[in-house]
Amino acid sequence: MLTSHLLLRAAVLGFTILQALASSTFIAAVYEHAVILPDVTDKPVSPEEALALMNKNMDVLEGAIKEAAQQGAHIIVTPEDGIYGWRFSRETIYPYLEDIPDPAVNWIPCTDPTRFAPAPVQERLSCMARQNSIYVVANIGDKKLCNSSDPSCPSDGRYQYNTNVVFDPEGKLVARYHKYNLFMSETQFDYPKEPEAVTFETPFGKFGIFTCFDILFHEPAVVLVSKLQVDTVLFPTAWMNVLPFLTAVEFHSAWAMGMGVNFLAADTHCTNMSMTGSGIYAPDGARTYYYNMKTEDGHLLIAELDSHPRLSSASSPDVKWNSHASRVERFSRNDHEFGGLIFHDKFTFTDITKPEGNLTVCQKDLCCHLSYKMAGKREDEVYVLGAFDGLHVVEGQYYLQICTLLKCKSTDLNTCGQPVETAQTKFEMFSLSGTFGTNYVFPEVLYSEVQLAPREFEVLNDGRLVSKTRPTKPVVTVTLFGRWYEKD
Repeated sequence: MLTSHLLLRAAVLGFTILQALASSTFIAAVYEHAVILPDVTDKPVSPEEALALMNKNMDVLEGAIKEAAQQGAHIIVTPEDGIYGWRFSRETIYPYLEDIPDPAVNWIPCTDPTRFAPAPVQERLSCMARQNSIYVVANIGDKKLCNSSDPSCPSDGRYQYNTNVVFDPEGKLVARYHKYNLFMSETQFDYPKEPEAVTFETPFGKFGIFTCFDILFHEPAVVLVSKLQVDTVLFPTAWMNVLPFLTAVEFHSAWAMGMGVNFLAADTHCTNMSMTGSGIYAPDGARTYYYNMKTEDGHLLIAELDSHPRLSSASSPDVKWNSHASRVERFSRNDHEFGGLIFHDKFTFTDITKPEGNLTVCQKDLCCHLSYKMAGKREDEVYVLGAFDGLHVVEGQYYLQICTLLKCKSTDLNTCGQPVETAQTKFEMFSLSGTFGTNYVFPEVLYSEVQLAPREFEVLNDGRLVSKTRPTKPVVTVTLFGRWYEKD
C-alpha cells in the first residue's frame, strides 16, 4: 500500500515538473523595500542586536514574499542592502555577516539549520522560500576566514563580501554571488579575487545574477548574457538616481532591451538618497515599474514574462548600431554649438532652434544624427542634441559613447545637462542615431515625471531609435547610451 502511494506521489510530481518545463511563461515579482536602518555607531553591536535589526527587515520582506506567492509568482527579487542597510565600517558590519557555503553542498537551511556554522538569516530566507513554494533572491553579507598563507588575506583574517543568495521553492541554496564591482563607498567589503559568472537552471529558463554597479562592466554582466546565454537576469540594487541617463528605471529598461533579456530589478527605497526605481523588464520594454520620490513606502511589482525571450516573436535581430549614421550625409551643424557637463562628463551640444529639422553634433569619433518634428515649439523650453565620446572617471572608470536629445533645465543654455524631471514639449516624430564604435548600446526614452515609454518607440536594425506614437508624451530625454567595454 505504501509503495503504491509513493509511486502515485512520484507520478504526480513528475507530471507537475513536466508541466513546468513545458511552460513558456512565468510570473516574476520584485519588491522595493524601505529598509529599516541600524543606528550609526563606530563600535560593533552584539550578534543578538544585529539579528534583531535584520529580523525587522525580514518581517517586511516575508510579507511581500507571501503576497507575491499568493498572486502566483514563481520568483521574487529583493534589494541590495535590504536586510541590514548601510552606514557600516568594515568592523561594524561584521556582526551582520554569515558564512555562506558553496551551493554545491546541496543544503536546505530550513530543514538542516545546524549543518554548518549558525546561519539564522539563511535559515529564515530558506523557510520563506520553502513555505511559499517560490524562488527567493536576497542580498546579505558573507564572511570567509583566511590566514597569512594567503598573501591577499586582510589584516583582520577574514574576507567580507557583498553577496546575493537564491533559494529554490524547496528552500535549497541554489546560487551565491559575490559582488565584483564595488561602489566607491563600499569599504566594508572585499573584492573577490576573480569575477564570478553565476547561473542556475529553473523550469522557466536559465537565470544569471549580479549586483548594482556590476551592470556597468563587462564582467560579470555582459559575460552572463553574451557568453553564457542566460534568459533572465536577477538584479538586487541600491541605485542612486542620476538624471538624465542613469535613473534606475530608464537605464535598467534600456539595458534589458539592449541585451535582449528579461531583467528583474529590485531597488532599495530611500528618497533622501534618491534611491527608488524597481521594475520587471523584457526586451520589448517594461512590463511594470515603480518610481516614487514622494513617499517612503515599499512596493511590490508582479508581471508575466516569456521564459525564453530570445525565442519569442518580440525578439529582434542584432542591431548594427552605426549602420544608418555611417551612411547618411552629415546633417547641418547648428551655429550654436557649445560645451556642457552631464554627470561630470563634458558633452558637445547644439541647441534646437527650429520646430523641425535635421541636426548633427560630433565629438571625437562619434557623430550623432537627429531628425525631428516638434508638436509645437515652446519658447519656455529649450532642447539640445548632445554627444559624448570618452572615459568617464568619477565613481569608476568606464568608456562611454552617448547620443542624446534632451530638455535643458531652463532656457539658459548653461543649465543643459542638469537634472530635470518635467517637460511639456511633445514630438510628432524623432529619429536618433550615431556612429558608434561599440555594439553595446542601450536605448532610452524618458517622458515627463520620470515615465518610461514601453512600446512607444523602436530601434531599427540599422541603429535608429525612432518614435512610434504621434505625438509623443512630453519628452525629457531620448538617448542612445553606448558602453565601449573594449576601450576601458
